[in-house]
Amino acid sequence: MILFMPMIPTPIDAEAAAPNGGRRPTVAAPASASPELTSRPHRRIFTAQDKLRILADTDRAADTGGIAAILRREGLYSSALTDWRRQRDAGALGALTPVKRGPKIAEPNPLAAEVALLQKENARLTLRLKRAEAVMEVQKKVAELLGIPLAPSDGEP
Repeated sequence: MILFMPMIPTPIDAEAAAPNGGRRPTVAAPASASPELTSRPHRRIFTAQDKLRILADTDRAADTGGIAAILRREGLYSSALTDWRRQRDAGALGALTPVKRGPKIAEPNPLAAEVALLQKENARLTLRLKRAEAVMEVQKKVAELLGIPLAPSDGEP
């Protein structure tokens, strides 16, 4: 059997206790969120003019640390600057325009409506052909039962 000894408060524990009669200090509630701040962050979008302005500023910055200061001021990484330079060299202003993110909506094929119409008509004509063939088979069997000779057709036996 294991016995536990009661804990006697030591002077160190007594000093750590709160002076308010043993109550713990309350933690201040967090300040309410500013109404100017949105609850969800959103992606910054730079226009082509903004990108060209920042690229021109960095191209003019010749002193040591000048480009880093511009990047800090604008809140950018150097990789964005590299991408923008590559886009500018590849296709100027058109390549620098922001692209909408997410899956792209495929343009409808102009012939898709015509194809759908033709497929519907093909299905309708196939059904009519099956019905006509069934009627011809019934006519052949009736003629055979009645003993009426049928004239031979071009391609059928």
